[in-house]
Amino acid sequence: RGRADAMADALASTLDGLTLDGARHRYSKIYDRVPIERVLATAEKDAIGRTIVVGGWVKTGREAERGALLFLAVNDGSGPGNLQVVVKSETYAELGELKTTGTSVVIEGELRAPPESAKGQAIEMHATRVLMVGKCDGATYPIAKKKQTLEFLREKIHLRPRTNTIASVARVRSALAYATHTFFNQNGFLYVHTPCVTQSDCEGAGEMFQVTTLLSEAEKPEALEATVKPEEVEAKRAEVSACGGEIKSMKESGADSKEVKKAVKTLDKLKQELSQMESAARKIGGIQRAEDGSIDYSRDFFGGKSYLTVSGQLQVETYACALSNVYTFGPTFRAENSNTTRHLAEFWMIEPELAFADLNDDMQCAEDYVRFCCNYLLENCYGDLEFFAKMYDSTCIDRVKEIATTPFGRVSYTEAIDLLEKAVADGKEFVYPVSWGIDLATEHERWLAEEHFKKPVIVYNYPKDIKAFYMRLNDDNKTVAAMDVLVPKVGELIGGSQREERLDVLERRMVECDLVPEEYSWYLDLRRYGTVTHAGFGLGFERLILLCTGMENIRDVIPYPRWPNNCIS
Repeated sequence: RGRADAMADALASTLDGLTLDGARHRYSKIYDRVPIERVLATAEKDAIGRTIVVGGWVKTGREAERGALLFLAVNDGSGPGNLQVVVKSETYAELGELKTTGTSVVIEGELRAPPESAKGQAIEMHATRVLMVGKCDGATYPIAKKKQTLEFLREKIHLRPRTNTIASVARVRSALAYATHTFFNQNGFLYVHTPCVTQSDCEGAGEMFQVTTLLSEAEKPEALEATVKPEEVEAKRAEVSACGGEIKSMKESGADSKEVKKAVKTLDKLKQELSQMESAARKIGGIQRAEDGSIDYSRDFFGGKSYLTVSGQLQVETYACALSNVYTFGPTFRAENSNTTRHLAEFWMIEPELAFADLNDDMQCAEDYVRFCCNYLLENCYGDLEFFAKMYDSTCIDRVKEIATTPFGRVSYTEAIDLLEKAVADGKEFVYPVSWGIDLATEHERWLAEEHFKKPVIVYNYPKDIKAFYMRLNDDNKTVAAMDVLVPKVGELIGGSQREERLDVLERRMVECDLVPEEYSWYLDLRRYGTVTHAGFGLGFERLILLCTGMENIRDVIPYPRWPNNCIS
């Protein structure tokens, strides 16, 4: 038996030892509510006969004995399990108000053993008081008890957390976020908050959302009014020219110096007025233009072009080069017109940076982190994983266990290409051709992880032409010290590299990638002043959730998905 199975047994043993003593939620004094997950996890001998209060939303309601009895399945989001609550008409006269799916209730009752005929239940509550009811109109409630498609739920984004699927996703997401902070904290990393607004393009791809206040300013009524007409500008230019000619004549005729100075002062004032008028005349559609006709971003909020970040890596590197081991965990944005099941316009990234570390250290850290997260889920979200295994992907628990307990494979990019080419020669068909120098497609990545290695595998030393400018150039001058972690079900989960610490090489790589080194002077300063060998990686948080849950669409594992033509709520 593997470590993951042993952990599952230990977890079950821990739950068997739970009691309801001290189980009331600390911040629900108004009702002294006990989380339903705690109730369901408590051993029967410690629960039966106890009177407690629970609160939640009705999943299903079923009347019996001609309306004298009502069976409710209540869930409060603390776990995937529902608590059956039995309510009699003498306890609450209007039982019909309670049975509609979506109704919120707070109920006091006694915990009892269910009848022997009841299947799948270890305990139920018999209501003694109904303390609160939040009615729900079943005729208009969109999330009825019948099964809804995930596509439909994306249109009801504000209500979909009440479904079993999205609730389980939320708990897994929360657990993985906690596991992330725990792992890095335990391993001596400092958490750094990097900015969402930046003037740097980390990836160099240019697919960035621009941040500007110029458009909102341009929409103001006064901005749309033409303040200066072209003929007024020409008239002012003529006035400047005439004044200049007059001064020239005065000097040639030997006019009094005081009169000349007075005329020069008048000319300076006219030139200033002309400059202001020309600037005002370049305001087209309420947006100020420069002399060459381009938009004048010096008038913008940040005094230049600014964007939503595609990565916090460059900024977090500045802290790694002072505090050694750091990480950032936050939202990133990409204006990529993609509608695939693997892409979002807004997504979360985990990006650690390790000073005094090379590519091997980077790969080991990435592997340890992913395995830690999988172990944490097995210990803390096993019930949710069982839900996903039942409803979406029967292999998800085995996959999480396998990742948690099995060392990752490692192979160079060149060796990976050789393996793929051999597979093609043996009859394997890929949509995208295989040759040295390509950026591996998802089908190639999944074949390596799922069919060849049959476990996560780290591919390293990629061609420099398909990787970012900041990745360290290898001695062959053809490859860089980059690595990708490929996993079953998803493909690429992590991308990372040893960073280029040599100033001259980094400047040369910037030019090769059509970047202007002067715009990254602050980043180059890290190499000018106390450069250090360092490395790091980035993990798309939503892809980690896809890996663990078996969900197919990335839009279903983030609370508010953003993709082209969609920004609901």
